[in-house]
Amino acid sequence: MTDFKALILAIVSPLVAHPGDVVVTTAETERFYEYRLTVHPDDVGRVIGKQGRVAQAIRTIVYSVRVQGNKRVRLIIDDHPTKTLE
Repeated sequence: MTDFKALILAIVSPLVAHPGDVVVTTAETERFYEYRLTVHPDDVGRVIGKQGRVAQAIRTIVYSVRVQGNKRVRLIIDDHPTKTLE
């Protein structure tokens, strides 16, 4: 199976100012392999882009990769990351 986590990191890391803060978590449901992308709050706009164009382009690339079986891949861009207390 394709390493979607590595693919997402390879696409997103060059786009952001804080590549060390890019996190991709995975979950599996009945119908989907879900990948949740979280970035530094300052980079959310860079990942989403004007009118969501960058986010749509990322999803197009990720969704174009074939997956075996009936499940599909879903990319969730977490645009409201929980703030950690410092």
